[in-house]
Parts: sequence; C-alpha cells; structure tokens
Amino acid sequence: MEHKDIMDEETLQSLAQEIEVLKKERKAVILAHYYQRPEIQDIADFVGDSLQLSQQAAKTAAEVIVFCGVHFMAESAAILAPNKVVILPESKAGCPMADMVDAEGLRAYKKRIPGVKIVCYVNSSAEVKAESDICCTSSNAVKVVQSLQGDDILFVPDENLGRYAAKILGRSLHLWPGYCKTHDRLTKEDILMARKEHPLAKVIVHPECREDVCQEADYIGSTAGLISYAQNSEKQEFIVGTEAGILHRLHQVCPDKEFYLASKRLVCPNMKLTTLAKVRDALLSLSPRITVNEDVRLKAKQALDRMLAL
Repeated sequence: MEHKDIMDEETLQSLAQEIEVLKKERKAVILAHYYQRPEIQDIADFVGDSLQLSQQAAKTAAEVIVFCGVHFMAESAAILAPNKVVILPESKAGCPMADMVDAEGLRAYKKRIPGVKIVCYVNSSAEVKAESDICCTSSNAVKVVQSLQGDDILFVPDENLGRYAAKILGRSLHLWPGYCKTHDRLTKEDILMARKEHPLAKVIVHPECREDVCQEADYIGSTAGLISYAQNSEKQEFIVGTEAGILHRLHQVCPDKEFYLASKRLVCPNMKLTTLAKVRDALLSLSPRITVNEDVRLKAKQALDRMLAL
C-alpha cells in the first residue's frame, strides 16, 4: 500500500538528492518513524519506533534534528536535546491520542488521589509529561510499570497499552480513557477473516490494539518488536496488526517473507502528512521549529530520563 502524492519516481529522486545536499549544509540528521511514507523512511538517517528515536535524539551530534513523525515526537526531541534546532516538517501532524489527556485533567486527578504515580506513554504532550512521574513507550511499558511500587498507578493516555501491561504483570492500574484512533479501527473480526485467508500466517499486533484483538495474536509488541519477531521467526507469513507504514521496513529486512496488513483501515493520516517536498522546505527554512517552555521542559525531561535510565 503506497501513500505517495501523485509524484513520479524521477521527482521523488530529485527531491531526495536535494535533501541530501541540504542536510550536509545544515549539519542535520533526519529521524523517521516506521509509520512514515516509504520514501521518507528511505531518506532518513535513522528509522525507528518512538523509544529508539528518543534515544537517537538524546545522543545525536547533529545541530539540526528533522523529525519525520508527529508533534509529540519532535517535542520529546526538543526536551532531550534543548541545544539543537528541532524541526517538524509538517506542523499539522498531531496525534489524536495525545490530545485525549491534558495537564489540567492530570492535576485534577492527582488532587483526587493524592500520592498517585503517573506513568505517561510518550504519545503525549510535553505538559502532560511534566505532570508525570515516568514516561514509557510500547517497547518498555511493562518494565516501567514493574519499576513502580504500590497500587495507585495511573496510566495515561492509552488504556489499551495500560491494560496490556497490567495483564502481563498481574497488577491493577488506573487507566485513562484514551486510545489510538488508527489501532482502534482494527477489530477481532478483521483478524479472524485474515486468518481464514492466510491460515499459515502468524498474527502479530501492536499493544495499542483493542484487548480482544490482542487475545487473537501470536505475538504482541512495539513496532521495533514486531520487526525483530518477524526477522527471528522461522515462519514465512505474517498478518500485521499495526500502521501500514511498517510494511516497508518488514519487506526490507525480510524480503523472502509475506506480510498481510490485517485491515486496509490501518493508516494514520497524521503520519502520512510528511512529504519529501515538506522535508526539503523545512531544511531550507529551518521551520516549523518545535520548542518547549523551559519550566515544562525540565519537568518533562525528568520523566523521560527516568525511562531512559531503565
């Protein structure tokens, strides 16, 4: 499934060459999420899931970070690398799940349940991270929750990921009522139908999927986890329950294996907003620039640092 603007290969190639030149001039590094368009992944210096990209942002020697992802990811880079210029090529690339929780709501919750510990999925704003005790990603949610004592733990904003971590650890968590609109579109019926069509395939899904979808899966993991599972499995066919962009990387690392998207609806419109032309323009103008207020940044950085220390 391709998500190219109506643009021929030649135009894409010449844009990619322009970007390569500008990148050197600007001393820039291009980070891209696995859900980005194939041509964006191909020009990136580093492609990864949100944990890997946070780690890259924290240690890069580049002066400019061009973040091909969504707003909260670029914000995390700005939190971890305050002396860098952080650019998000498409300013409208947001995350509906991140918008489902705000700092005000969290403060009210903390008043109601004093002493509650807040685990905040990185898919959230800097202000929300600043109100949290520790961040997590889908790669390390279980490890992060495990590191906390006590029963009063609130997981924000993704209740599916929180429920998955709680179930694995046999613990009870307070869950914020948020979800990923893209992963939530995948139903148990989709999985059963895909299994019927591909009876030999393993079902691999992201923990942002609904609980009944996860129950049907052979393996549940972050985007990076799904990729390494497919690489290390002797199976040849996989039904993939996460955003369509991951197929590009799966085909690259496992050219001899077959991958079937569990549903045609698994496309994140925000992740597809970034185009090569926008990356080029962002490098030319060094904008739109993402910055974080220093007070908020320092508090949010503590929550991210605690996660990275694990």
